[in-house]
Amino acid sequence: MHAELPLSDSIEFGFITGFEDGLSIRAKAGLAMEHGYDSVWVGDHVVCPVPMLDSFQQLAQLAALTDGVTLGTAVYILPLRHPVHAAKQASSLDHLSEGRFIFGVGLGGDFPEEWAACEVPLKERGARMTASLPLIRTLMRGKPTQGEGRFHHFPQTQLTPAAHRAGGPPIWIGGFVPAALKRVAHSAEGWIGYMKTPREYTSSLALIAKEARDCGREFEAFGSAHLLSIRLGNTREEALKAARQDVGYAMAEEMGIASPDHVALGAPADVAERIEAYRKAGVRHFIIETLGSEERPEQLARFAEEVRPLL
Repeated sequence: MHAELPLSDSIEFGFITGFEDGLSIRAKAGLAMEHGYDSVWVGDHVVCPVPMLDSFQQLAQLAALTDGVTLGTAVYILPLRHPVHAAKQASSLDHLSEGRFIFGVGLGGDFPEEWAACEVPLKERGARMTASLPLIRTLMRGKPTQGEGRFHHFPQTQLTPAAHRAGGPPIWIGGFVPAALKRVAHSAEGWIGYMKTPREYTSSLALIAKEARDCGREFEAFGSAHLLSIRLGNTREEALKAARQDVGYAMAEEMGIASPDHVALGAPADVAERIEAYRKAGVRHFIIETLGSEERPEQLARFAEEVRPLL
């Protein structure tokens, strides 16, 4: 138990992909299987400044190429999609993976042109997310569902088959602002943190626990994940220099949401020490994002071979 939430006793490690980075899906699946990663996650955008593949198509291929590896979205931009379409894709993927899917969802909003292209008002994304979540949950479970709200007006609809798991794949919500954390307490089974220090992560879990208590919700289990950016090098300074060459990290720094305190940098012992701090803060599912413009497979292999044994 941590911050009044029922967290797992075990720690799991996965990595995130999604961008078209020159590595085939087969190679990414091989990395996960060869180096004992517990999960593989993909990001999601419809319109993005850099090349990015469709999240569900990637995961469907990964489902066929892996065995025993959890697959997840981190995160699927839910307000951009109609809930019936999203539920159909998620329940189908849960079948294709034989129940290995975690449906990580979030608001997005980084690229206004993406919302314009999908003809969804950017300012409505929070309200659309809140409206979609209960519809998607009942649709994935194969229950008759009707859209009668502000955004969705569809007749009673039942998706068959229902998801592989009786309750549907678990929904984890990504985000770091208080509104997202409160939405976790009301509508999800887990949280995917991002750009949080260990201290901030613990405080966020406490906010989720308080909101759940206030609304009378009790969790049987709670998935506490964190998307952690890492870079291994001979020194912390060398690793930070390489990390700042990464487009995503440079963009996050420019937006003011990233600093060296939010990542794990340096020699294997430095990275292991940082991960241990996050474990104490309540993280149980680490989603590793390797930083730097090159050497992604090597970084993932080094993490598995040189960092995990230190934990």
